[in-house]
Amino acid sequence: MPAARDSLLDAAYTALQRRPWPTVRMVDVAAVAGVSRQTLYNEFGSKDGLARALVRRETDAYLAGADRALAEGGLPSLAEWTVSSARTNVLVRAVLTGCWNPRLPAPPLPAVPSTSAVPAQRRADGPLPSPAEVVALVRERAVAARGGPRASKEEALRERQECELALRLALSCVIAPAGEGGVVGLVRETLQGARR
Repeated sequence: MPAARDSLLDAAYTALQRRPWPTVRMVDVAAVAGVSRQTLYNEFGSKDGLARALVRRETDAYLAGADRALAEGGLPSLAEWTVSSARTNVLVRAVLTGCWNPRLPAPPLPAVPSTSAVPAQRRADGPLPSPAEVVALVRERAVAARGGPRASKEEALRERQECELALRLALSCVIAPAGEGGVVGLVRETLQGARR
């Protein structure tokens, strides 16, 4: 039931933008999605299951966007995507920073027991990534996207460090916006300085 699942996740995200998660009612999410409340419970099991699936979906969308940004413009584009995503999506910001405010769902990061027959929900019930794990995932994707054989271990290490530096600079710009030149300029300037 992928279409109903997507509609329910969209409805849950819209509800989250309008009011704190603790006040979001399952019956309202189902009504906005145009399905029965039973369909919602069949798909997600509970409000916590819905929250985990929503966090998983938003994290996956951020990672897919990170892959696109890396392919289109390398580390500066990745940094810009990260800042933009975290500023416009409260769940992405929480996943990247670990700052879960009371308005948001705060699903536990470890896996929870899943009895769901829905494969997507079994995945959502698995462990959710911590901020450090998301940074590591993106760093490894960035290293892979930059590709090519490395001449030495030192080169490979420098590549990983540059990717980590670009991502951490982006995360700092989520909290304190970059000045003139924005995050792209900051990343370019910092990486040039690090290479000297």
